[in-house]
Amino acid sequence: MVRKEFVVDEVIKMMKTVENVRNVAIVAHVDHGKTTMTDSLVARAGLISKDLAGEQRVMDFDEQEQARGITIKSANISLAFNMDGKDYLVNLIDTPGHVDFGGHVTRAMRAVDGVVLVVDSVEGIMPQTETVLRQALKEKAKPTIFINKIDRLINELQLDADAMQARLIKIINGLNKIVDQYAPADMKDEWAIGVAKGNIVFGSAFHKWAVSIKSMTKYSIKFSDIYNYCKAGDHKTLVEKSPLDEVLLGMVIEHLPCPLVAQKYRIPVIWAGDPQSKEGIWMSNCDPNGKTIGICFGVVNDEHAGEVAVVRLFSGQMKKSDMLFLASRLTMEKVQQVAIYMGPDRVMVDHVVAGNIVGVVGLRDVYVGETISTDQIQPFEQIKHYAEPVVTKSIEAKESKDLAKLILALRQIGKEDPTLKVEINQETGEHLISGMGELHLEIIEYKITKERGIPIVTSPPIVVYREMISGKAGPIEGKSPNKHTKLKFIIEPIEKAVYDAMLEGKIPDGRPKGKSLVETLVECGMPRDEAKSILDIHNKNILLNDTRGIQYLNEIMELLIQGFEEAMDSGALAKEKVVGVKVRLEDATIHEDPVHRGPAQIIPATKRPIYAGMLYAGVTLQEPKQKVTIIVPQDYMGNVITLIQGRRGQLLDMIQEGETSNIIVKLPVAEMFGFGNDLRSATQGRAIPYQEYAGYEPMPRDMLGKVVRAIRARKGDKPDPPTPNDFLDL
Repeated sequence: MVRKEFVVDEVIKMMKTVENVRNVAIVAHVDHGKTTMTDSLVARAGLISKDLAGEQRVMDFDEQEQARGITIKSANISLAFNMDGKDYLVNLIDTPGHVDFGGHVTRAMRAVDGVVLVVDSVEGIMPQTETVLRQALKEKAKPTIFINKIDRLINELQLDADAMQARLIKIINGLNKIVDQYAPADMKDEWAIGVAKGNIVFGSAFHKWAVSIKSMTKYSIKFSDIYNYCKAGDHKTLVEKSPLDEVLLGMVIEHLPCPLVAQKYRIPVIWAGDPQSKEGIWMSNCDPNGKTIGICFGVVNDEHAGEVAVVRLFSGQMKKSDMLFLASRLTMEKVQQVAIYMGPDRVMVDHVVAGNIVGVVGLRDVYVGETISTDQIQPFEQIKHYAEPVVTKSIEAKESKDLAKLILALRQIGKEDPTLKVEINQETGEHLISGMGELHLEIIEYKITKERGIPIVTSPPIVVYREMISGKAGPIEGKSPNKHTKLKFIIEPIEKAVYDAMLEGKIPDGRPKGKSLVETLVECGMPRDEAKSILDIHNKNILLNDTRGIQYLNEIMELLIQGFEEAMDSGALAKEKVVGVKVRLEDATIHEDPVHRGPAQIIPATKRPIYAGMLYAGVTLQEPKQKVTIIVPQDYMGNVITLIQGRRGQLLDMIQEGETSNIIVKLPVAEMFGFGNDLRSATQGRAIPYQEYAGYEPMPRDMLGKVVRAIRARKGDKPDPPTPNDFLDL
């Protein structure tokens, strides 16, 4: 095959031939070799030396990524190739594998049509392997597999050819189990992984060779040859016979769909509009002549250009001076520049057509998940992050003169990374940042202090709890401070099936729009009349209107909803966020004079009875948990189990493989601080822990009082929790 060097002009030309475009994310568990593998493709496109591929880790261009040896944020690159006489363009996103940065993976899934899942042959299917594959299947991104580090099975584990094949079959079967469980019903068979299908490649990213069923036939290589070459340490011959870039690229082009194919089945999943409308047809056909429609899946702050929106374009074209509509702000913005990403570099181009990934400068206050279009259309479905922030730190500027700079930096970082929650208190100058874990917050602190040069003071990390009720209470009457307006509420838990659907992202927050929400709620078991009477959904809590013909109710409705949302944002017990509560407005007596029913009257008349009702219903705290997989030599198993028991850990599973054990446990996040150091001490550094978000669970009753008092004292409240009488006018 004749190798060809491509420049940006060639990339732009190729973007127009959409059937030869592939939008692909490289996903994996941490340290399984994504970025090392990506190097070979970047070298193939002529952007780095082939000799340096595997060591340069060109997509980890951030200073912290180079220092820590892990990928922290997604990086985009457009690579042009010639394969079998045809030109192809691969828009590639290299994603992080560490659980703290899983939000980057979720956002990348919205932009791509397929993934290459990298699996370490020694470690096998790890927690994050399963998580990223599940996310890809939910977004209808087709999977292909690269099983990496084959040489380690031979040289380190000393497996013979039979044992090696048995291990690889076990990995393939495990992946197929996940595909069968989460793939769309009509695609389970087509998307199943199989050596004979050719959608799986084996190799070594570091040594730059790989084989698939196709390459083994083409280059006359047998499994025994691979075994012998690896045993002899002769990777050079394997590279000459079957180079990684050639084999991997062949799999991507043959088995992953182009936008023309993928958008037909992906658009109905990610867009709730009418598929037969003009917009639906343009997007399904990836029509470059339709109106511009795309979704922002990333925001990058550039010190010269300001905010750059990274957009997957589903229809039309994007060019300089276009006027585009931003769905969340209902405003038109002018495009100042259009660019494509080449790793660390953003390269200006004239225009980009549908089916590609584009960087757009000029869209002010753009957010991740924003629908961008020529005219106003039905917005895309929200990008649902499956993990939630569980660790919080208080952060302040060291010097008061830097306060404005700190607020600006926090807002910018919050836009770049929606999994980071930022609460800014303008009055006290104290700000709270909540992230996925200690490492996530550590990186945020680094960005503020080193990249933006703002000296800061931070508190020790604290855990984000939630308030939830266990029973039902009411009707409870609340009076406005002037006693002229009375509101009666019933407080009860949301049905389990409805709450589970909220956690899965099927029921979004916000005021109800359209009939689809009612149908979803009815499917989950909520009576139709009840589903139709929903006024607001906030933080996975529901406000219902059970009244009929109440005079002036419409005039106070906005204030009533505001009071409900404030009560759900800061609960009765410890002022933590509330989840899973259904609030019914049962009756109301409203004063006829608007002067007597302003915010100062209606908001307390709403919040106080809700708080009293929650306390009567039995309010408790939920604490976040993490599932931790610990790989440890058998000699240290007893030490690890003792450590886990001392931290309120729950043993889920224990798998023994040869000399090592995989201990799978569930631990409260509150007990995870310092866990890594204690684990190293208990195992002399021989244990490797991997963690993933495992949701919230009720806190043990015997600990509740102590934790509530500690939270209230930290927030400056009286340590003793309130009683219902504190909120009622008796």
